[in-house]
Amino acid sequence: MPIFALVDCNNFYASCERVFQPKLNRKPLVVLSNNDGCVIARSQEAKKLGISMGVPLFKIKDIIERYNVITFSSNYALYGDMSSRVMSILTEKCYEVEIYSIDECFLNLEKTPNPVAWCKQIRQTLLKWVGIPVSIGIG
Repeated sequence: MPIFALVDCNNFYASCERVFQPKLNRKPLVVLSNNDGCVIARSQEAKKLGISMGVPLFKIKDIIERYNVITFSSNYALYGDMSSRVMSILTEKCYEVEIYSIDECFLNLEKTPNPVAWCKQIRQTLLKWVGIPVSIGIG
């Protein structure tokens, strides 16, 4: 029976920013669209403050100021590079990978003796080698 996994990078754009500025860990942050008009990514802390995906920046100025939410202009070169790092590790460690988006891919784990243990190990590897936390679902 086939076994597949979905790897999803957690809060990807926000996580990419944190790789190079670890002092931002556990602080609320958002990444804004090309012209800084709308929120396109949020850290878990920003989500807990009620900041919605796609909300225009001007509508949440009070939340940004009240809770010292850090804002970033989007940096697609950085996000593409970090995605390539994650995907190359997954491609190296798994015999069949289908990249779905910049921060998600499917893995065929049919030939993996212990898929749960393998997924736990790959999560640790990606966090250690790239600094990006991921969630993995197996089905």
